[in-house]
Amino acid sequence: MAVNKNDVEKLAELSRIDISQEAATTVAQSICEVLSLVDQLQAIDTTGVQPMAHPLDALQRLRPDKVTEPDQREQLQAMAPAVEDGLYLVPRVIE
Repeated sequence: MAVNKNDVEKLAELSRIDISQEAATTVAQSICEVLSLVDQLQAIDTTGVQPMAHPLDALQRLRPDKVTEPDQREQLQAMAPAVEDGLYLVPRVIE
């Protein structure tokens, strides 16, 4: 698929983007290069190739799911101007 300067200018107009003639030409060439690379990738036979999430078979080390911080809710809420049933009360901003 070839993208020309007119296509880029039309997209810029629809997107409400101001683009110069020189930039439109450069962008059109860049898009054509990217599409050419995509065509090359699509031409490769990948039959029998297993998809993978990452090129390295690395496993993510996870930390144990346990509480490491002490419960300080009472101390922190003691400084709050308004608390009710363990929740911070804030002024209403939307009516």
